Order: sequence, then structure tokens, then C-alpha cells
Amino acid sequence: MALGAVCFFWGTTYLGIRMALESFPPLLLVSVRFLISGGLMLGVARLMGMHLPRGRELRLTALNGVVILGVGNSALTFSEVWIPSGIAALIITTSPFWLVGIEAALGGERLHGPAIAGMLVGCAGAVLLLAPGAGGGFNRALLNGFLLLQVGCAAWSLGSVLQRRQPSQAHPVVSGAVQQAAAGLAFALPAMLLNEAPVRLSPRGIGALVYLIVF
Repeated sequence: MALGAVCFFWGTTYLGIRMALESFPPLLLVSVRFLISGGLMLGVARLMGMHLPRGRELRLTALNGVVILGVGNSALTFSEVWIPSGIAALIITTSPFWLVGIEAALGGERLHGPAIAGMLVGCAGAVLLLAPGAGGGFNRALLNGFLLLQVGCAAWSLGSVLQRRQPSQAHPVVSGAVQQAAAGLAFALPAMLLNEAPVRLSPRGIGALVYLIVF
């Protein structure tokens, strides 16, 4: 059931982001989405009396949230301004390379032949799926989206590795709430100061935002 939920809900967030971008500019979408979801989760955790991280644990968890969700998800959100959500989802399949490479670089499990071979097979499959959607060529928009998503994958992988190594007394759900709230706060000021596209509210865009917040 957990695997099915990840496949469905995580998989459909790519389309949800694309639909939400019809109403909200990228920075504002990232900020509002995570401020609301993180705030709701922290509120419920407080009502249930769950342990909330403090001090160094809070600072590190918040920093990892900015790296994982702030940088990682904003890279995905901006990329979907240039490329379709399905293409973005396929490019994200390069994440295992970043995750395994960063883990090895930080002194974790070393790279070995079978793991590399398995990732290469998966990457080759993604390339075969991606090629028909490239519009007959590797155009500038696709290149921009690909490069930006690599930044996002690297940030997501680095933050995930560091978070896993961080000792924590908080429940993983609470840590996730802190990460979301921190990412939302970090992008709130840039969203207000930068001259992004105007908000164009629509039932479809608002519905997509609610979907992203809930799931």
C-alpha cells in the first residue's frame, strides 16, 4: 500500500505542478505550497504532543528542508515552465546516479558493478521513453529543463543523504513538516520581491495547489 501510494501520489504531483503553474508563478507556488502543508503538519503534531526538534536538530532539519524541498522542488517547478510534466518525470529518473554517487563521495557505501549496471539499464530505458517526446530534437527548452533538473536532483540527493545521517529524536513526519515549513519560508521573501508573472486564479489552478498541499 505504501509503495502504491508513492507511485500514484508522487507520480501525479508532476502533473499537479504543471496545472498549478497555470495560476501561480514558480517561486510563489513553491512557497505557498510548503508553507501551508508544513504549517498544517506542525499544528497537528503540536496538538498530538509529538516531539518538535529544537536547537541544532531544528537548524539542521530546516537546512536540509531548504536543500531538499526548496532547491530540489523549485528546480522541478521552474523546469515545468519549459518542458512537459511527463518529460520532467522521466528526467528525474537520473536521481539514483546522484544519490549513489554522493553517498559514495561522503564515505558511504562504495560504488560497485551490479549497482552501476542496474542504473545504466534504467537510464537507457528513460532515454528511450524520452526520445519520442523531444520534439524531433534536443531543443533549447529541453536542454534548459534537463540541466536545471540535474541541479534539483543533486540538491535532493545531497539533502537526503545528510538528513539520513543526522541523529534525530523527532518523528519522521515531524521532520518532514519542519522541512516543508522551512522551504516555504526560505522562498517567501524572493517570491514577494522578484517580479514574477501575475497570479491568475482559476478553479483548475487552485485545485492543483490544494492537491499538492494535501498529498
